[in-house]
Amino acid sequence: QDDYETYHLYFTEEDGKGADMTFFDFKGIPQGKHGVNNIERASFRVPSDASLDYWEERFTKAHVSHGKIQEKFGQQTLEFEDFDGQRYQLISDQSNTGAPSKGRSWQLSNVPAEHGITGLGPVFVKVENPEGLRLLLESVFGFRYAGTEGSLSLYEVAQGGNGAALILEEAAQEDVYAYQGYGTIHHLALGTTDPDSLNYWIERINAFRLPNSGL
Repeated sequence: QDDYETYHLYFTEEDGKGADMTFFDFKGIPQGKHGVNNIERASFRVPSDASLDYWEERFTKAHVSHGKIQEKFGQQTLEFEDFDGQRYQLISDQSNTGAPSKGRSWQLSNVPAEHGITGLGPVFVKVENPEGLRLLLESVFGFRYAGTEGSLSLYEVAQGGNGAALILEEAAQEDVYAYQGYGTIHHLALGTTDPDSLNYWIERINAFRLPNSGL
């Protein structure tokens, strides 16, 4: 890892074939603030609309802060927050028309297998200049526009669907700027086919004169 003295706590589904969520264990950092120019929310995929009913009841019993089940871009979702104020949503794969989830839920969990989390879903990014990020997504990374609902715009890549989507949120004029700390998301990762394909992307990103870490 880039900082081997810091714990990287990985959470993934049963077989480790899908995406993972990683937490960095930094001591003494302040709480972050949600707002403009920030990764606002991450999503977890669950198998069905009935799974959202299960999780809504589970959250209520466990005193987890959550919203109500609602539809976004034709998919049923349920927003919630953890004890650090980090924002998430569950998204049902029942109506998913894109790439199927590669994973299966953790089989030793006390969550029934038919309702377990199977991977990561759409990521929400709130920005003050959505046009700039839109150009980056489409021109550099090959995303395609898939619709707008209110302040949210959906972009998909590859096969699309719940596992290959990014939702761009246009910030309101009164929104404050975000800053990093616990309860916020530092970065997201985009998957590639194999290690060799990273060299293609490094050359492509360099060609657009965008800053990057290299291999």
